[in-house]
Amino acid sequence: MTTPTSDVIITCALTGAGDTVRRSPHVPVTPEQIARSAVEAAAAGAAVVHIHVRDPETGDPSRDPRLYAEVVDRIRQTGTDVVINLTAGMGGDLVIDPERPLTQLPGTDLVSGLERLPHVEDLLPDICTLDCGSLNFGDGSTLYVSTPDMLRAGARRIQELGVRPELEIFDTGQLWFAKQLLAEGLLDDPTVFQLCMGVPWGAPADPGVLQSMVNMLPEGAQWASFALGRMQMPWVAQSILLGGNVRVGLEDNLYLSRGVKATNAQLVERAVQITELLGATVATPDQARARLGLKPRG
Repeated sequence: MTTPTSDVIITCALTGAGDTVRRSPHVPVTPEQIARSAVEAAAAGAAVVHIHVRDPETGDPSRDPRLYAEVVDRIRQTGTDVVINLTAGMGGDLVIDPERPLTQLPGTDLVSGLERLPHVEDLLPDICTLDCGSLNFGDGSTLYVSTPDMLRAGARRIQELGVRPELEIFDTGQLWFAKQLLAEGLLDDPTVFQLCMGVPWGAPADPGVLQSMVNMLPEGAQWASFALGRMQMPWVAQSILLGGNVRVGLEDNLYLSRGVKATNAQLVERAVQITELLGATVATPDQARARLGLKPRG
């Protein structure tokens, strides 16, 4: 049995790595734009900002540590109180030729688990993500690769750095393996899970599937969930009613309503409205730090 969360942590996923820059003028691209969007999201009620970076010239996804450093520095220079969550999922993309599967095609960016972490080592954010398994990523021949050996190496290094991993779960088997990492002592309490729904071809955005995944979580885990596109806001309510936190943002959805392009701040404002209409309150950054086992703001 789950009970609705009373103080809901709202995460805003600012830009992601998808091909969304050409689909909305509001998707931030440059470090300045990403940092400004983070500050606006925090002002709207987000306790956590989840950060990818992009090539400022092309808008393509990047894992350049210098871009991460500039974004984080710009946010901190404003004095904005917000929890910093940096992706560590870049570097797992493998595009294969379906007729010659040992041939890598353009779009491949595949490195070891440790090579996905240099910006985390440099910046020591509050949180970084750990994508807990491999996945057929969308249609075609694109795979996201995150093997058990890669995950063990990454989890161990993140633990050594004292950064809290947010365990990105795209299907039930990934949740099973995350619990194995916990059993092996590679994760510290409280564990923090992000249940990622509706990403082809992982777990569908189905309330019954979400309930099953919540039932699988280890005791004492902190968790949030999101779903893509038009399911983003219904999933805010769904997650709160099952006792979780929420994530919104342009990484996962570009629209405020049919045909109306959103900003990150507007999506956070909508999540705040839903949260309060359900009788819950919005957690502050300090409340989020306490719940997620993070160090107090320095």
